[in-house]
Amino acid sequence: MGPIALFDKSFLQSLSLDEAVFFDHFFLPVICPLFYVETLSDLEKHVREGRTPEQEVGIIADKAPEMSGYPCAYHVDLGTNALFGANIPLDARIPTVGGRPVKLDGKSGFVHEESPVAQAFRRWQEREFLAVERQFAHMWRTTLNNLDLVRIAAGIRAMGVTPATCRSLEDAKGIVDVFLERDGATAVHQLNLALGLFEVSPEYDFHLFGRWATQGRTSLKGFAPYAAHVVAVELFFQIALGAGFIGTADANNRTDVGYLFYSPFCHLFVSSDNLHRRCAPHFLRDDQSFVWGPDLKADLNRLMSLYSARSEEEKEQGLMRLAPTPLADDHGLIAQLWDRHLLPAWRQRAAASPQPRDPEQDAQLVAHINRLAEAPGISRDEIDFDPTDANFVQIQRRVTRRRGSWWQLPKDMKG
Repeated sequence: MGPIALFDKSFLQSLSLDEAVFFDHFFLPVICPLFYVETLSDLEKHVREGRTPEQEVGIIADKAPEMSGYPCAYHVDLGTNALFGANIPLDARIPTVGGRPVKLDGKSGFVHEESPVAQAFRRWQEREFLAVERQFAHMWRTTLNNLDLVRIAAGIRAMGVTPATCRSLEDAKGIVDVFLERDGATAVHQLNLALGLFEVSPEYDFHLFGRWATQGRTSLKGFAPYAAHVVAVELFFQIALGAGFIGTADANNRTDVGYLFYSPFCHLFVSSDNLHRRCAPHFLRDDQSFVWGPDLKADLNRLMSLYSARSEEEKEQGLMRLAPTPLADDHGLIAQLWDRHLLPAWRQRAAASPQPRDPEQDAQLVAHINRLAEAPGISRDEIDFDPTDANFVQIQRRVTRRRGSWWQLPKDMKG
């Protein structure tokens, strides 16, 4: 399991099924809500001749990660919770929803059963779509089509933001940063922007402004860092639109920029979209990477060719045993990303001779995992630990034993 990777629809669509299997294997993908909804919205699109919308969505669902990764919580919910004081870590951790809090053997954590998104992808792979999903797809497409980018751009220009005052995307990000770093009276405007963006009911204004006042009337960045990040992306988009650095002809630009709401939660962001290529670097930390989709696709294909030369007996052991890491002496893009975002010790592990499994230890581990899965949940009042620093998180998932040309799990695995 490699670095945490945020990906967009354009990247996954560009992959073959086998390449998608390798992406799922060598990275821990962030299934962004926008990817899910954008895929679903294809039910309302005209697709290439010879295919139905259901077939088109099914093809994307076939490639969706299933071995690792997890759906990320919705940015509006995360931003709202941040305003109310929730700690939303801005590092390479995927914030999830749901999960059953449990305590076992003196340790506390969460058990996540198969997510609704994963269940939906499995249905879509069978070309099964619920009526409510079709209605949601229609609503999403209508929302996209009704977004007036020309009007937004005109409003920003009326505020004095033009190509003369904002000469680059870097300038646009700089304008946003200066605005969001101010304390005091300016921070009131920042907070109001966040309240409007997250559609927080006015009945909570007194509570939120009171909490903000007790914390020294600090900037939104100091008060609710993740909420500030979402506001920054939104303002950046509107300023870049007004200055002419993002076009107004394609309503999908608004959706594409929305992927940046989730950029704090990954090691790398991979996309085959030129808008992401231009904008994403302005929102990534120094310890993050933007990866151009065609480059990663090529390296996935290269690794596939290397492992295809292995014996059938080796390949039937499954990718978890065949390729637990990239090759120890490999220096391709995937290995470089592992070097940068994981401890370099993975190369020593990859070079070491594999140690035989201890059947007794494996049985004990399976028994412990099963005990966690069956442990009764505790009530919200009984949670006496920091959810962002739990002792364990168990994620249950259904994995296809053979996917495309590859055994993901051992061919002879029982159950």
